[in-house]
Amino acid sequence: MSLTSTIEYTGGLRTSSIHLRSGQVVITDAPTDNNGRGEAFSPTDLLSTSLGCCMMTIMGIVAERHKISLEGMKADITKVMGTDPRRVVEIKVDFTMPTLNYTDNERQLLINAAMTCPVAKSLHPDLKQTVSFNWL
Repeated sequence: MSLTSTIEYTGGLRTSSIHLRSGQVVITDAPTDNNGRGEAFSPTDLLSTSLGCCMMTIMGIVAERHKISLEGMKADITKVMGTDPRRVVEIKVDFTMPTLNYTDNERQLLINAAMTCPVAKSLHPDLKQTVSFNWL
């Protein structure tokens, strides 16, 4: 097991995270509804976005294996916050699939891949995951 990242609190409710393998940097800000500036992803935004990214990545692995094109696939992410305690209560992932006339089998392979991604399986069962696919 190796160290993944380092995080520095830079003040003003902002953090700077460095991915050690690539050197890529991610900045977070507290959201405006929680005393922040909202000038970057919040930690809960990253949590929600990670679900969509993970789903797309696993779908990509399956698509490459089965020679299915996903170029142009997009996803809109909606984070729903709850109170008492303040936490993410639902993540909505709305996929728009490219116009490629997928077969029923290909559609099912891609849906299964998305729903079994590691992030989806790591989130608490109380966090509702609402996933939709728009096949053009």
